[in-house]
Amino acid sequence: MRAVVLSCTLKPSPAPSNTEALASVVTDALRTHGVESEVIRLADHDVPPGVESDMGPGDDWPAIRAKILDAQILVVATPTWVGHPSSWAQRALERMDAMISETDDQDRPVAYDKVAGVVVTGNEDGAHHVISEIVGGLGDIGFTIPPQAWTYWNQGPGPGPDYRDTDHGHDWSASTGRAMAGNLVAVARALAAHPLPAPAS
Repeated sequence: MRAVVLSCTLKPSPAPSNTEALASVVTDALRTHGVESEVIRLADHDVPPGVESDMGPGDDWPAIRAKILDAQILVVATPTWVGHPSSWAQRALERMDAMISETDDQDRPVAYDKVAGVVVTGNEDGAHHVISEIVGGLGDIGFTIPPQAWTYWNQGPGPGPDYRDTDHGHDWSASTGRAMAGNLVAVARALAAHPLPAPAS
């Protein structure tokens, strides 16, 4: 079983990312369940805006899309900016919008039988809003969202230290991340054994 983490930090490599630091808690937990993960930092790639699976020459999204479809688990990891998911998280959802009308050889949406979850960081509140926005989009696209398929960390209202600069709240975020990993794997295995049928016409 494989997982893909879309890192939606605004920082290109090699800048350290608070969001990836929390996402690593989830990927470490996934590894204990036998799941190998690949982290794709979107800021390192040329992913133009659009709602097509392939926007033409120079578009890195088709290769990223192929990795998403080859995995059983997708994690969208995003910081919180002005109370919303990052622009990279929104762009990923917009590019995945094309999957709604793309079907497999059984006439099912290509995201069927794949599970998804969310990781959110930020030193301001709003994590549940960010989670809701991303989970709603992923559900529309065809991903299955298990119960408690998210973890988050925030310092609280106003400015403050980043995730990597403090131990505040880490225990809760880590335990929630481990629970998230277990739920993602359990539902992915259930769907592998009992795939979703094609939608009724």
